[in-house]
Amino acid sequence: MNHELDAVDRAILNRYQGGFPICERPYQAAAEQLGISEQELITRLQNMLTQKQLSRFGPMYHAERLGGGLSLCAMRIPPDQYDRVTEQVNAFPEVAHNYARDHAFNMWFVLATETPERIGTVLEEIEQLTGFRVYNMPKLQEFFIGLKFEV
Repeated sequence: MNHELDAVDRAILNRYQGGFPICERPYQAAAEQLGISEQELITRLQNMLTQKQLSRFGPMYHAERLGGGLSLCAMRIPPDQYDRVTEQVNAFPEVAHNYARDHAFNMWFVLATETPERIGTVLEEIEQLTGFRVYNMPKLQEFFIGLKFEV
């Protein structure tokens, strides 16, 4: 069953892409701003997640400011092994944003670890498990682009 976004769903997505209330009852505060109940907001978010209209709803942390490590990684995976390797790589809790690309380096993902030193350990673990080399491309400089999509 495909759920069509209505005006309230659109208002939720447009309003909260760039932030969410920080308080004791954030969903209640957000719902009040939208003129709906807290339970309706939670139900709508759950429905959008179930319908894959949202891939995730939650905070974005700056791993490095919290003492962690962050790196962009790429792999070259033969097409006949891509699904297997994707499953293996995505099983690591440190892996996020894993995307297929039409390129020799056809798997790209972000690695976020609790400490910068753990990056190398996780990369070795991924290589041992998958049998393929991981190319680590840590950022040298950060640029912030506030990208929001009106729906």
